[in-house]
Amino acid sequence: MAHKVHPKSFRIKETKDWSSRWFVKKNVPQLLKEDFLIRSYVDKKLKEASIQNIEVERFPGKVNVIIFSARPGLIIGRGGAGIELLRKEIQKIAHLAKDVRIEIQEIKNPWEFASLIAQFVAFQLEKRMPHRRTLKQTLSKVMAVKGIEGARIEVGGRLGGAEIARREWQQKGRLPRGTLRADIDYSLKEAYTRYGTIGVKVWLYKGMKFE
Repeated sequence: MAHKVHPKSFRIKETKDWSSRWFVKKNVPQLLKEDFLIRSYVDKKLKEASIQNIEVERFPGKVNVIIFSARPGLIIGRGGAGIELLRKEIQKIAHLAKDVRIEIQEIKNPWEFASLIAQFVAFQLEKRMPHRRTLKQTLSKVMAVKGIEGARIEVGGRLGGAEIARREWQQKGRLPRGTLRADIDYSLKEAYTRYGTIGVKVWLYKGMKFE
């Protein structure tokens, strides 16, 4: 059985950067737990806001949460009420910090990011759309984006309500998953259907990166 490594962890400092950026000498377990709880809360609270990534930066006495979203208006709310409420809730989680700041980054094209594509596929499966048609249509939209040289979308579970779980996938273009210099965006999401949970994996190949 081969040992599998997360595609992002495999490429840290090659083509990817850390999602949490801070350095401390104490309270490390507590801060790691806080980062996990912040991401879990934001993902659950803003499920419909098309969240692509959540980055956490820490400075002495301050936490900066950067949210990348394709629908920033749902986060900000009318008159900024939504983002202020979100800041207060995150402040309760990050109680070791005196100041919490939230920064919203808008994503122009959601088809350029694996996490948003995986969310779209999962949403379609939850609406009971045929999985083969969903994979084919999604892959066509992804490959039409400039800069995407290859893509793979995989679903696994009780597809179509089958009694036995199985995997199905579709791929177009190149996808050198074992190359460190390959800029590969990866995401794993879950679709909660009446038949059970279906996993959705997406790989996007955006070319080679050289220093």
